[in-house]
Amino acid sequence: MPLDVEAVRAALPGRRIVWFDCLDSTMREAARLASEGGGDLVVAERQTAGRGRLGRSWFSEAENGLYATLILRPNLKPEDAPVLTLALGLAAAEAVARAADLGCDLRWPNDLLLEGRKCGGILVEPAAGAFLAGVGINVNHARFPAELEGRATSLYLASGRRHSRERLLIELVRASEGFTRMLVEGGREPVLRLFARASSFARGRRVRIEQEEGALVGTTDGLDASGFLWLRTDDGGRRLLRAGGLRPLE
Repeated sequence: MPLDVEAVRAALPGRRIVWFDCLDSTMREAARLASEGGGDLVVAERQTAGRGRLGRSWFSEAENGLYATLILRPNLKPEDAPVLTLALGLAAAEAVARAADLGCDLRWPNDLLLEGRKCGGILVEPAAGAFLAGVGINVNHARFPAELEGRATSLYLASGRRHSRERLLIELVRASEGFTRMLVEGGREPVLRLFARASSFARGRRVRIEQEEGALVGTTDGLDASGFLWLRTDDGGRRLLRAGGLRPLE
């Protein structure tokens, strides 16, 4: 069933919501709107070129997922983007908990996991004096392409029941505004503390991460003040990770 965008607009009065049946990327359209000073939220029923982290594609099946970009204009600097990403991860997890009664793990810096599999992601980029926060959540997907099997899941697959995308979007917008306000008013520390508590990957997790110079293996060792992740490597060193791609070592 198509998203009932009018129900979302009624629940979120005052927000400028732009909806498309089909769009290449909500991030691209949001960037255009932000450059013109317009829009608060771009939502698409499906995307033909949805973007994830590091330019990767995002599987955007029609009528089953939530594909949205929030245009946020908080009093923050571009260098606050890493912590804003963590704040919006917390917001997305809260939205899933409220709308679907499911508890997500947060894989630093921007992945939502259910039962160890990815069900959502956040992509934050500064643009035209704003921050674009792209959020993709697998809601009612019953299956995934072969290349994603074993790595991806949905709220439906995790719970055995379908969920309201409208309610999830409403909760996402409200939670995003709340956690962004927390960052603006309280600074980075409250967000870092909450993320460290909500994420099994923030400290004490054995992981592997692929980098250009080769793979790193070690144990996560907490967040720094900018929202980056410390890794204690197996050779006795300590490295600060500025990009994601963590894979757990069981």
